[in-house]
Amino acid sequence: MSMLTVPFLSFQPQHVPIREEVMAAVGRVYDSYWYVLGDEVKAFEQAYAAFNQVAHTVGVANGLDALVLALRLLGIGAGDEVIVPSNTYIATWLAVTQVGATPVPVEPNPATSNLDPGRIAAALTPRTRAIMPVHLYGQACEMGPIMELANKHGLYVVEDNAQSQGAAFGGQLTGSFGHVNGTSFYPGKNLGALGDAGAITTNDAALDQKVRVLRNYGSQQKYYNEVVGYNSRLDELQAAVLGVKLRHLPEWTRQRQQVAAWYDQHLTGIAGLRRPVVATGATHVYHLYVVHTPQRDALQQQLATQGVSTMIHYPVPPHRQQAYAAMQLPAGAFPIAEELAATCLSLPMYPGMTEEHVRAVATGIRSFLC
Repeated sequence: MSMLTVPFLSFQPQHVPIREEVMAAVGRVYDSYWYVLGDEVKAFEQAYAAFNQVAHTVGVANGLDALVLALRLLGIGAGDEVIVPSNTYIATWLAVTQVGATPVPVEPNPATSNLDPGRIAAALTPRTRAIMPVHLYGQACEMGPIMELANKHGLYVVEDNAQSQGAAFGGQLTGSFGHVNGTSFYPGKNLGALGDAGAITTNDAALDQKVRVLRNYGSQQKYYNEVVGYNSRLDELQAAVLGVKLRHLPEWTRQRQQVAAWYDQHLTGIAGLRRPVVATGATHVYHLYVVHTPQRDALQQQLATQGVSTMIHYPVPPHRQQAYAAMQLPAGAFPIAEELAATCLSLPMYPGMTEEHVRAVATGIRSFLC
């Protein structure tokens, strides 16, 4: 009997059934002869705002730009500090650095890997202007206490919602709590474009108007530039594709949650393996299904020999990256982030996975750890 190969990610189960819908959308753009900031972007912005239960969505070029523009909108810059997770993809930190502010790392809750609300207060200084919670792996951060703390200290909140479209805390969707929030539609995300794409969400009409100017060369009227702006626009083709995929996102989310439930069932009772923990009040849309084990590297190699592809999100915390060497944060400065980075392993996860796939992954893990 041949071995069942399990890829880390496959677009095929998502893309094949909707191919005709997507091709029709692409053809519509092609035949419109209007390719930047047209009807497709407007339609997607309205549809995503309705999905995310916010007043405004503004399409931009990618997720990092969304975070940079969010901070710029709030006037955050040189001399300011922004609370960021110590355990995140580096884009969160890069956004803060790109506007001239200083990222101030705060450790995660080791159980959820998300920013620990109980640790934020100790990191605040008179220079703190904002908190940037990241809804990591698909799980909502504990936004209740984070918003309470931000309101108490007069701080802005900018959510990084790149991995968690459709997740919620206390019944409220991620990407709808903060003053202005960023998300990514990178192809591998739960809602993915066919290239780079991103968006800003906000309930503030004034910020919505400002970012529309900022993303388009600082201009409302062509060739008249009011502010020093950016060229960061969601293009018509990506908007048209995202509009199609958004209609399927709830079903894809349901499938991801089913795959996670199968993993929970088949990985129960394995000593030395920690499965995902969902915080009280939070929901998880399983952009990633991440387990932890001290034997991570050896397990990953063993699974590879059995045809199971895995990934590490993320092997090096931002404070240990060469890019941030100037901050002089030595090994041991953020031990929880470092321990998570040394032990985390992302298992295959995508809509269309079957229980047979999950069973094959679990069998490989059991044969190694048990």
